[in-house]
Amino acid sequence: MIKAVKILNDLQNLFFPITCLGCSEIIGPSSASICVECRHQLPLTQFINTNANPTEKILYGRVKIENAASFLRYYKKGIVRELIHNLKYRGHQELGTLFGKWIGVEILNSERFKNIDYVIPVPLHKKKKKERGYNQVAKFGKEIADQIAANYSEEILYNIKFSKTHTRKNRSERVSDLKNRFLYNENINLKGKHILLVDDVITTGATMESCIIAFPKDQNIKFSIITIAITT
Repeated sequence: MIKAVKILNDLQNLFFPITCLGCSEIIGPSSASICVECRHQLPLTQFINTNANPTEKILYGRVKIENAASFLRYYKKGIVRELIHNLKYRGHQELGTLFGKWIGVEILNSERFKNIDYVIPVPLHKKKKKERGYNQVAKFGKEIADQIAANYSEEILYNIKFSKTHTRKNRSERVSDLKNRFLYNENINLKGKHILLVDDVITTGATMESCIIAFPKDQNIKFSIITIAITT
């Protein structure tokens, strides 16, 4: 039986080879979606252990946060852009799991991001989620929560305003579009809790700002932020 399964797997790899989601080269089934060469080329930020890093500075004076970090640098062209597009638009949710596990381990070994109670992904509007079929940061957030032994929930924050992509909008346009976009579930008591908000890419910080201001201000809720990438 085991031999038959191996033969079937070999045939599948022969006719439908697995390719790297960064460079499209053929890779082995144990390469976890990204080849070794592409992994070595990833522009890591090292923000996890750095106070006052660029991700945190984006939100200075806008909302209060405990800590923030992004894992990779996102350029208009390059491997990170390709990976994010594969995650966001081409159904490759395994990248969310891969990065979530990777970043989760980094958080565990960091002196920052301590005592996280909940991990919450930035939610998609139900119409956009239906169109795409999934929230691209759901598995990313779930894996981080598993790694750091925190609660994971998609029932705390809701996206109630449908809009098209924010990619080509400036900060003021994004803020206007995101105003009153998110709704907090008042049936869940988060008084004094520390929430980690996660997303794929941070650019102007408007989405994170809008998420945070949706929460009640009288419950002493603390916020930290993790994104897969930061635009450069």
